[in-house]
Amino acid sequence: MSIRHGLLALLERGPRYGSQLRTEFESRTGSTWPLNVGQVYTTLARLERDGLVAPGGEDAAGHTLYAITDDGRAELHQWYGRPVDRAHPPRDELSIKLAMAVGAPGVDIRAVIQSQRHATIKAMQDYTRLKATALAAVESGQSRERDDVAWLLVLEQLIFQTEAEARWLDHCEARLVRLSRPADGGAAEPVPPQAAAGAEAPAPTTTDRPRTARTRRS
Repeated sequence: MSIRHGLLALLERGPRYGSQLRTEFESRTGSTWPLNVGQVYTTLARLERDGLVAPGGEDAAGHTLYAITDDGRAELHQWYGRPVDRAHPPRDELSIKLAMAVGAPGVDIRAVIQSQRHATIKAMQDYTRLKATALAAVESGQSRERDDVAWLLVLEQLIFQTEAEARWLDHCEARLVRLSRPADGGAAEPVPPQAAAGAEAPAPTTTDRPRTARTRRS
């Protein structure tokens, strides 16, 4: 998530001070990417250095306001129109963990996969429940629609991401089973149903309470 451009997007709606920007950023993204005030002010200082924002006076409480400049507005709209660069993907802890676990002495990599699959499916269920709550708020008209629609889009991306992760874990398990088959053609260890069929994740339940920062808005 580009904090730099996220703050520019909020400032395009009007001058704001640091803690206000943090609150609005977290509201728009459902606290999926929490910020601290120090992080916000560090980013604002860099934006000011680059000529993308400028101090815009003070509010009635004495807070220093920041306003987007013409250069900042141009940079923001270039960002909107520019595809996200995939040439240098961010490091993914799960991928690194499985890569290091392959062949590591004393590590049951299939147990690692099973444990992660359970956590991934649980997260998917939590996100699905939160999506239902956000969708109901939007459709009822009893919400801050802009923020709730934004949060709904973030939730749907997280759901798609966890679905893809679950399928990838099934693929990893199937791949390891195939690679472990004896060279002489002997019997191989049976493939678990999830790995063999790429089974769909179980439907979300309604008994567990989601454990994400957005729960407070339910």
